[in-house]
Amino acid sequence: MYMTSTLQMKPVQIGTKGIFIAVSILASWVLMLAFLFNYTVRWGDPLVYLFVLIQTHLFTGVFITVHDSIHGLVAPDHPRVNYWLGRLSALVFAYNSYDQLFKKHHLHHKHPASNEDPDYHSGNPNLLAWWFSFLLEYISIWQVLAMAATYTLLNRWFPAENLIVFWIVPAWLSTIQLFIFGTYLPHRGEHLTPPHNARSQKLNHSLAFLSCYFFGYHQEHHAYPYLPWWKLAEAREKTAVELN
Repeated sequence: MYMTSTLQMKPVQIGTKGIFIAVSILASWVLMLAFLFNYTVRWGDPLVYLFVLIQTHLFTGVFITVHDSIHGLVAPDHPRVNYWLGRLSALVFAYNSYDQLFKKHHLHHKHPASNEDPDYHSGNPNLLAWWFSFLLEYISIWQVLAMAATYTLLNRWFPAENLIVFWIVPAWLSTIQLFIFGTYLPHRGEHLTPPHNARSQKLNHSLAFLSCYFFGYHQEHHAYPYLPWWKLAEAREKTAVELN
């Protein structure tokens, strides 16, 4: 069981660092996608699979930008910039509704792992059942239609194979990645500690970053929602020291 820490992490001075990080992630995703749409897909080419993994990680970073914007952490000194960077990131991540995500995510923090939590599937079902419930909660028919229309439009200039391999597949893999490391593993099971009802993965910053931008350190995120994703590693270190 993950013990609740008595550690207090103070809010950090983010300044323009959050804007720089958010814009860097978005720019990297766009530039990588532009390159990959023109890349020749050969199934014997190991770079194809590496590029899929990189693009999946960048897709996840785009959603993490949405998440930090929801908490006001992308540009806390510039609320309009914070809002529009979050809204833009939600749009390019499969046409998500920023307003809907904002409302549901704050419900998740208010009622974690309960029947009032939109991210939670009561009864702690297996991973696939919970993921299906998660998709139904967040994916609308309008998103599917918008993605289909975008695919049709892009297919006029780029090969279908490239669109599927480097855009659609990474988008789905990113959704799975966010669900497993940001929802399922932190909140599964019955032995959760109130009030956050969340657990953290073992201390390993490399794995934590690659798996979900440190959101495997999930108890720390719920305890200190005013910390941006790039400060969760520090919070996890201090929690680990305290518990030892």
